[in-house]
Formats: sequence, C-alpha cells, structure tokens
Amino acid sequence: MAKVTHEFDLYGKHYALETGELAKQATGACVVKSGDSTVLLTAVVSKERKDYDFFPLTVDFIEKMYAVGRIPGGYLKREARPSEKATLTARMIDRPLRPSFPAGFRNEVQVVATTLVADQVNPVDTICVMAASAALTVGGVPFEGPLACVRIGRDRDTHEFIVNPTYEERDNSDLDLELGGSADFISMLEAGAEEISEEDMLAAMAFGQEAIAAFCAEQEKFFAKVREANGEFPQREYILDEPIAEVHDRVFAHYDEMEAALKDADKLARQDKVAELKERIRAEFTEEEQAQWSRAIPVELKALEKHAMRLMVVQTGERVDGRTPTEVRPLMVKGDYLPLVHGSGLFQRGQTQVLSVCTLGMLNEWQRLDTIEPVDGKRYIHHYNFPPFCTGETGRMGSPKRREIGHGNLAERALLPVIPSEDEFPYTIRVVSEVMESNGSSSMASTCGSTLALMDAGVPLKRPVSGVAMGLIQEEGKTVVLTDIQGLEDFLGDM
Repeated sequence: MAKVTHEFDLYGKHYALETGELAKQATGACVVKSGDSTVLLTAVVSKERKDYDFFPLTVDFIEKMYAVGRIPGGYLKREARPSEKATLTARMIDRPLRPSFPAGFRNEVQVVATTLVADQVNPVDTICVMAASAALTVGGVPFEGPLACVRIGRDRDTHEFIVNPTYEERDNSDLDLELGGSADFISMLEAGAEEISEEDMLAAMAFGQEAIAAFCAEQEKFFAKVREANGEFPQREYILDEPIAEVHDRVFAHYDEMEAALKDADKLARQDKVAELKERIRAEFTEEEQAQWSRAIPVELKALEKHAMRLMVVQTGERVDGRTPTEVRPLMVKGDYLPLVHGSGLFQRGQTQVLSVCTLGMLNEWQRLDTIEPVDGKRYIHHYNFPPFCTGETGRMGSPKRREIGHGNLAERALLPVIPSEDEFPYTIRVVSEVMESNGSSSMASTCGSTLALMDAGVPLKRPVSGVAMGLIQEEGKTVVLTDIQGLEDFLGDM
C-alpha cells in the first residue's frame, strides 16, 4: 500500500491522517496527528469466527513515556500496567466503536492506540476514535463509519465553545464534554462541568454534533485519496449470525409467558423465572436441533426477553417492576454509618446499595500521576469497588477492572466541582464506594453515597450532589425515556 496523507484544519487546529507506512501487516492502520501529538491506531480482525454469543472487541490505549521524553519510573524502567487515564481512554474509544459493527459479527477485533508523541499541548484521547474509524475502514472491516469523537470546552470568561481544547484552554474552561458518534448520531457522551445550565449543555451537544460531522467529512476526503492511490478497500468475507426463521418463530411463540415472567419487582426472583422459562423453551428442541442451532437458540432467547421488556414499556407505560417511566425506586439514606472512620454514608435505591467511606489526609498524601499528560496529580480521589457478591455471584477479587475504574471516575467528576479549594480545605480527600448490592445505577448511587460521606467527614461542599441513571427505549416508532434504570433496562435498552 502506498503512503497516503491527508492534512486539514478545523476549528483553529491542525490535524493529519496517514496510512500505508506503519504497521502494514495489521488489518488496518492509521496515524493521526493533532499539532505534534501523534498516535498510531491499529485494528486486527481474526480470520476465524469465534463461537461466542457476544461481539469480542477489545480496545487498548498504550501510553509510551518516550512520547514525552521521559523514562518510566520503577525498578524495571518500562511501561507496565495501564494508568487510570489510559483505561478511561480505552473505554472512551470502545463505546462509539462497539455499536457500529453489524449484529452477529463474532470475529475477534483488537484495536490498539499507541501514543508516539504527546506534545503536552494537544490531548491525544479524542482523536483516537477518528483514527480507529479510519483504520477499520481502510482495512475493509464491516463497520458503519466514519466515526469521530470531539471534546467541547467553554471559555470561562467569554462562554465561547472550543472544539478539542488544548490543555491550557481546558484549564480555563467550565465545561469538559466528550461526544462520539457519526455525522448524524451521538453514540457516546460523557461530561464534567462547573454547574452550567441545562440549556447551555444542550447547546454544547448540538455544537459537538456539528464538529463530529466535520471530522467525518474529512475522513471521507482521506478515504478518497486512499482509493485513488491504492484502489478500492479490500472486501473481506465474514460470516454473521443470521436469524433462522424456524427458531425465531418457535421461541417467540412463548412471548406471553416471557412477559409474565418479567413482571416481578424482585431482581433475583425475576431472573429465576426468566431462566426457568428459557430452559423450558430450550428443552422443546431436540438434541439434534440444539446441536444444529447452538448459536441461534441462545440469540433468539435473548431477543425474546429484550423484545418483551421493551414492548411492555412502550405499549403499557409500565416497567418490569411496576414503575412508570419517570418513577424513582424507594430511597434510603444513612449518614455516620460507621464508627471511628472520618466520614461514611449508606445510600440505597431499590435493590442497589452503596456504602461510601471518606478519609482525610495531609496534602502531601495527594495522588501523584505518572502519565503522558501535563498533570502532576490530584487531591480528591474516588474509588469504586464492585465485588461479585453484590450481584449474588462468585468471581475474581483483586485489582480493579476497567468498569470499576470507569464508574469511579464518573462519580469523581460529579463531585469535583463542589469540592473546596486547597486554600479553603487543605486536605487530601479519598472516598471509597463499596457496592453492597446492585440492580443498576450503582455508579450514580456511589455519587449520592459520596456526598453523604463527605458531609459526614465535615468537608465543606459548595452544595450536595446526587446522580441518577437515565435510559432510553425506541420501539415501534415510539421513544420512551426512563428515569432510574435498573440492570435489565440498562442491558436491554438503547441508552
């Protein structure tokens, strides 16, 4: 493949997309530049289809210390486990990519973002989505692109929106909004803000959607140059999980039974009823049929549960636990829950329960960060733990998984704007949220629990903060927004 480069300017900043020189044995590869910051994105798709009932996509973001002219700390002097920021960036890349692959695609896909240069001016995280989209497209992977991700800041003085602000511009911004998606749709959104209005947030989202469309248009120009230099993209053959009409009809004949099984406010009782029904439906197939349709039967059973739950909401306005779309589950809060600790609070919403504990330390106990970003550390830390017992399961204990790091960051960002300054409160603050039981919205429960623990510890918050998880269901031309979603609605809903 001949080397192709496309340079362009958008919103006062210079970018470049490049392919054909590095990592040519990968299925697709693309180098993206923002200023001097440079990241290599590679995408590799396995030739063999895996016998999974899920899409096996993994995304890794690799911080190389040579990118900022530093030797890694520690005894080994080499990069080891990813930092929290690297994990959060990998999750940010994953979220817009995952729904853009066709349903039933079961080949393993590995996307790796390797930072080659970090100029300490232009962040490298959001541009990785554009490069991943380009790498997958030039590699001929079945993928609904192009996609892009932008960060929207807002100048604290002029209130003007900024696309992909520099680190200096971010320091003077009262908004930090990341948006990912296509030219027409948003599929990923995450934000931190200094209590800006709902109207301003909606305006920022609309502005971000326009910026995403502009970056997608530049990708199309890049693809045209690649085709001109190297011909059409390779057409790779992949086998998808296609629905089988007979299996679908036989499974969906039990729709009324599934609807009845779902109508139980207790999560564990409902799970048992649904599992029992699925096993009964599976038993109606002969051993030969189960072997022949080993993938199709589980897919249709899952589709039946999903369809029944969603139709129940859009047709009757009633959720599986009997709530209306806007109804919140029963709440219970307790402050000063544990003796001797600096601060604690227990928050319960339905069958989701979180115990948050606050510890205060000297300023020299702040967390030092060894990353490629020009950030030394932080004095407010939130850690979120999701042990297997909180869902009545067994599992591995130990270091936090990606999901725990991501959820901990959500609650940390929610509280950060109301944490007093170092001059007002010269302490390092650590909050640990232990999920005791979970049926959805545990990250937002940890936000509420954090407020309780901080107030119990005497931290002078500017005002209390709470959080709630929102969901969305689009079915039969109708759209229903759900307040305080539980686990099943999170898993089977559209948002």
